[in-house]
Amino acid sequence: MDFNDYEKLITNRQSCRNYDGAPVCEEDIARCLEAARLAPSACNAQPYHIFVCTGATAGSVAAATQGAGMNKFTSNVPCFFVIAEAEYNATAAAGSRLKNQDYRSVDIGIAALQLCLCAASLGLSTCILGWFDEKKLQKLLGTSAHIRLAIALGHASPDDALREKKRKSTDRIATFLG
Repeated sequence: MDFNDYEKLITNRQSCRNYDGAPVCEEDIARCLEAARLAPSACNAQPYHIFVCTGATAGSVAAATQGAGMNKFTSNVPCFFVIAEAEYNATAAAGSRLKNQDYRSVDIGIAALQLCLCAASLGLSTCILGWFDEKKLQKLLGTSAHIRLAIALGHASPDDALREKKRKSTDRIATFLG
C-alpha cells in the first residue's frame, strides 16, 4: 500500500450511524478480528477479550447501547465487537504499576483502530461506541469483566454520504521541537 491509499483509507473511514441491516460475511468478520489480534500491545499482553456478536445477540447488544435517546441507529447493526478488559501479563502489570500508566486502555484503543481500518478497507462501516449499559452487556456476554467498547460493524446504507471531517488544526494538537 502506498501513502495515497493509506490517506484515502483514513480520510474515508467515518463513524457510520446508518446501516442497511444486511449481514456481514464470516470471512470479513474474521479478517477484522485478525486485524485486532495483530495489533501491538504493551509487552504483547493483549489485555482484552473480544466478543463477536451477530444474529439475535447483536440485537441484544444494540438494545444495551440505546438509552436516553442515544444510539437508536444500532437497531440495524448486524454485528458488534464488544471489547472487555482482560488481565495483563506479569511484565505489563509491573510496568503499569511502576509507571502509573493505563496500558490496557491504550492497547484496546490500538486494537479497535486496527479493526476499524480493516473494516474500512473491506468496504464495511464501523462506529465505536462508549455509551452502553455495562451491566446488561456483562449479563448478556456472561462476563464480569469491565466492558470498554462496543464496535458496530456492517454495511452503510446507500444514503449514508461521506461527511467532511471537522478536526482541530495541526498547530492546535502538535508542537514541533528541534
